[in-house]
Amino acid sequence: MEHRDFSDTPPSHAPTTDGVTQTTDVPLYWRADGPPGAPPVLLLHGGPGAHHDYLYPQLLALSDTYRVITYDQRGGGKSKTDDPTPVTWQTQVGDLAQIVTEFGLTAPTIVGYSWGALLAMLYATQCATGGDARLAPARLVLISPAPITRAWRDEFEATLSARGRSAAMLTMREELAASGLRERDPAAYRQRGFELSVAGYFADPSRSRSLTPFRVTGRVQQSVWESLGDFDLTDTLRAVHCSTLVVHGRQDPIPLASAAAAAQSLNAEFVVLDDCGHVPYVEQPALLFAAIRRFLAESPQLSGREG
Repeated sequence: MEHRDFSDTPPSHAPTTDGVTQTTDVPLYWRADGPPGAPPVLLLHGGPGAHHDYLYPQLLALSDTYRVITYDQRGGGKSKTDDPTPVTWQTQVGDLAQIVTEFGLTAPTIVGYSWGALLAMLYATQCATGGDARLAPARLVLISPAPITRAWRDEFEATLSARGRSAAMLTMREELAASGLRERDPAAYRQRGFELSVAGYFADPSRSRSLTPFRVTGRVQQSVWESLGDFDLTDTLRAVHCSTLVVHGRQDPIPLASAAAAAQSLNAEFVVLDDCGHVPYVEQPALLFAAIRRFLAESPQLSGREG
């Protein structure tokens, strides 16, 4: 099995490297940023069915100190597949285990955002309850984690829908329609349209700017959530024992109670960011990155690469 080593060479400036996996059922696109000799951090994007680069350029801030490895999860971005087999949460967990193995990561540090945070939790519980303990994460950073129960997911969807019908949102849509931007600058119009489509995730919808647009593969999103059924991770997360940081915006449409319950079950440090919704890397980047850097500096370091 091929291993790609991100821990044994001296730190140095390096451009982005990328490729596709060799050991997963279908090739998955991956990229790595930061000094090759720096401690590796595995970054999981949200979705399901989205792609890694909408977290950039903001999350690239970590690549000054860490080797940030990420990939497009199966069914999204450059990892789309024509295979009609439904992509499930088990599929995504299996792919993550293969990524960890193929890249030779021992006791990995995993940073997950939104659905990616839930994927990290599902992966950690599988490692702790019958999976390969050698692949278990040593550290988890869970940013704006997706709901850990179906009930909290239902609450999130209701909240987000209500925000989309708010007077503020209606006004911003009307302003865009009347701006003439569509005719003057179609690219800027599309960008602003995307920003408004996700503005309900923000504490202040007017701050929905500086975002990298993304697409979600609908069938993948649907099949993953359906595969979870009437899920509740509250108890199963108690089997996970690793250093964990949970960061959540107080005004996130995903219930704060869900993130708090995840933190409690994981015995994690819990940081709540005020005046912040679901996108802390745009809304409160200084506080977010300060919390992540402090946690990674203070928690046990990576043990390195599997031999």
